[in-house]
Amino acid sequence: MKKPTFENLTNFFLKNFFQGLLIIGPIGLTIFVIWSVITSIDNIIPSVARQIPGLVFISTLLITALLGYLGNKFVVGRFFVDSIDRLLEKTPGIKHIYSPTKDVMSSFVGDKKKFSDPVWVKTNENPEIWRIGFLTQREMADVHKDNFVAVYLPHSYAISGWVIVTEEKNIKPVVGMSAATAMKFAVSGGVAGFHSDENIFKAPE
Repeated sequence: MKKPTFENLTNFFLKNFFQGLLIIGPIGLTIFVIWSVITSIDNIIPSVARQIPGLVFISTLLITALLGYLGNKFVVGRFFVDSIDRLLEKTPGIKHIYSPTKDVMSSFVGDKKKFSDPVWVKTNENPEIWRIGFLTQREMADVHKDNFVAVYLPHSYAISGWVIVTEEKNIKPVVGMSAATAMKFAVSGGVAGFHSDENIFKAPE
């Protein structure tokens, strides 16, 4: 039996260390983000947070859900929300903050989500290259771009992205993936989404 060398022991330790880091890292980061959000909201009312940690956070969740329910289900609530919406969108200065924030949030959540139509986009002819994106505008005739569409292309491992305007012939609908799966596939750099781990290329050890 070959006696283990220092190099072999070091490689064995590093391999298992990074494997453990791969397990602990996502869990730790998730806990850290959640805890940061909870403590940040709790600190809105520090005196309450010190006596009953988490109460402000839970109250904020319940109040937000209640406002969403009242704003959608009752005429008075809908009128109140629409009135505030119109006021903020017409107030100088504030409208430049409120309107973009509202548009971005409504693109991801709510009944009018924008990123719900995944498509393949040809970004290069030779060699042929396709990227995955989300169709955001089916018609561009208002800006004199007939037969053109707007597509949002998310960046991998980031919350950013960019928009391209391309001819309609350069896009194809994504088949076999939901919008959520397509977003996961794009943001993860193609290593997560519609397939199993067996289909991912792995470098030889």
